[in-house]
Amino acid sequence: MKEMAPPPRQITCDRSHYAYDICTTNVATTLNPTTSTFFIQRPTTVDQTATKIRPYPRKFDSPVMSRIKEVTITAGRPIPSCRVKHEAPALVFSAGGYTGNFFHDFNDGFIPLFITLYSFFHDKNVVLVISKARDWWVNKYATLLRQFSKHPIVDLDNDNKTHCFPHATLGLVSHGFMTIKPELMPNPKSLHDFHAFLRKTFGGNDNNVSLNSFPPRLVLLNRSSGDGRLLLNMEEVKMEMQRVGFDVIVFEPTPSTPLSKAFAVIGSSHAMVGIHGAALTHSLFLKPGSVLIQVVPLGLESVAEMCFGNLAKMGLNYMEYRVRAQESSLIEKYGKEDVMIKNPNHFLNGRPWSQTTMNVYLKEQNLRLDLVRFRIYLNKAYKKAKQLIRS
Repeated sequence: MKEMAPPPRQITCDRSHYAYDICTTNVATTLNPTTSTFFIQRPTTVDQTATKIRPYPRKFDSPVMSRIKEVTITAGRPIPSCRVKHEAPALVFSAGGYTGNFFHDFNDGFIPLFITLYSFFHDKNVVLVISKARDWWVNKYATLLRQFSKHPIVDLDNDNKTHCFPHATLGLVSHGFMTIKPELMPNPKSLHDFHAFLRKTFGGNDNNVSLNSFPPRLVLLNRSSGDGRLLLNMEEVKMEMQRVGFDVIVFEPTPSTPLSKAFAVIGSSHAMVGIHGAALTHSLFLKPGSVLIQVVPLGLESVAEMCFGNLAKMGLNYMEYRVRAQESSLIEKYGKEDVMIKNPNHFLNGRPWSQTTMNVYLKEQNLRLDLVRFRIYLNKAYKKAKQLIRS
């Protein structure tokens, strides 16, 4: 007599990736938010054990992952009764971790959310179930969140009603720092598509904004306060940009800057220049073909490339201006012969990215650009910007 095949697993988890875990309930499930637990509604004998997941795509970062709320999936009993029934499945993730830093909001949040949505939900009809969905975050990103899902958010921390879903996916897929790899997706998407998604969200009636205006517009990102990486000769740099031929807009985004305003400024510009930092995430708003110059302070060469080098795949003309020792304020404190100044790569070799090194290269360092040297980069950027106007 032929043996019957075992029933399919009701809970599947993929824990093979460096940055993320992802679990799926392949059948109807009931969420009890008060315990952050998903219950399989009709469990089989195959899945009797509970599994847990921290739905935040930085699995390699133990300190931050320890602060992410665990969510449980179980086939155990008793199964709570359902108070709110959803026709759409659930997509569960955390907006905790480094959320609040603009770079991490996108790198650990919205880009992985975009990837996951297009990888697992062909009709993009999902209910977002979010841990740490704080009011300021929901308000700031309300327009973007509505573009991801037409349904109200289920707040995993403050909701006390049980919810049932036809199935659920827990966790977000990450392809690495600020990137989307189409070859890893069943329904291939790229950073081009993510930019189009942002333009649809924030572009309003200006989706077909023309970049044919002359002279070409350049956005200079400014940091007038905060921890380090200030541009000490900003006025001189701005004047140099104008001499080259750019119409220069100095833009200093703050946590309260509406994304629609930022998109309107940057999305209608031909070039952007900024010192390495979270504000460069706004380069996602640049139209393909635009120019991005990342000014890279001493000691940040590797992290700068890791964080923003992939944006060249979005079709940007990406350049790095790597400062020399005499352009960094660190030379005044440590002297030009100190290994931290003379050879930052040697100093950092084998060292973890510690609070000490971060304080030195990120927080103690300000820059005074060599205008003669920087003009070479500006001239290249101007030529590329003019090509964008003609195209």
